[in-house]
Amino acid sequence: MDVQRLNAMANDIAAYFASEPDREAAIAGIVNHIRKSWDPRMRRQITQQSADDAAGLSELARAAIDRLTLPPDSRSPGM
Repeated sequence: MDVQRLNAMANDIAAYFASEPDREAAIAGIVNHIRKSWDPRMRRQITQQSADDAAGLSELARAAIDRLTLPPDSRSPGM
């Protein structure tokens, strides 16, 4: 998937949680949503891209992506 589209999706999720007065709860909500809703390949791509260059991500989205952890080998069998 195009990384700009992933960034836009992450920013949309962050915008939803931006009204949460507790910043830590907002970040946790974003991380939880991405873990539950995004395909592992999407999570892997955005975390790799964010590590290289987080341009395009809002501050709240960037904080959540930085906390998004993937298993050491998040590839599914047969990939």
